[in-house]
Amino acid sequence: MNNTNNNSPSGAGGIEERLWNFIDGTASADEKTVIEQLLQQDAEWKSKYSELLEINKLLQASELEAPSLRFSKNVMEEISKLHIAPATKTYINKKIIWGIGFFFIAMFIGFLIYGFGQMAFSGGEESRVSKEISKFDMSKFFSNNWINAFMMINVVIGLVLLDNFLGNKRKEFRKGT
Repeated sequence: MNNTNNNSPSGAGGIEERLWNFIDGTASADEKTVIEQLLQQDAEWKSKYSELLEINKLLQASELEAPSLRFSKNVMEEISKLHIAPATKTYINKKIIWGIGFFFIAMFIGFLIYGFGQMAFSGGEESRVSKEISKFDMSKFFSNNWINAFMMINVVIGLVLLDNFLGNKRKEFRKGT
């Protein structure tokens, strides 16, 4: 617990802050009377007060420099000379995106080949093949939960890639017109 009071030299807010409030005229009436008493009684407060008064007089005597009339234009010209980072589109290597797309397409084709390989084709008639295809049990192919999860992820990523591709085509079309 802090036992210092406002009348002590190291009171709440510090000497300088309280003296600046006194010099600026923002201190309350009670605070002004307390500071006036401290200035009469305490040498540290007197020296600090005279130091801050000198600083205040110097600040009021010196006039702030006005910026040149072309200041804004000069700043904007300097900014235009700087190299601005290219758009994010250039950070992404298109070969990697195409590679990922081909990977998913190859996986999809692989699953189709695997699925057709699981079918039992027999005999020579075409009608018999159509009967076998209609009897094909998909539960054998999609019975594993990992395969189902992998296929769902592939479908979602494939749709995202398709959306991205069509969105780029749409942007190119709009730029052309």
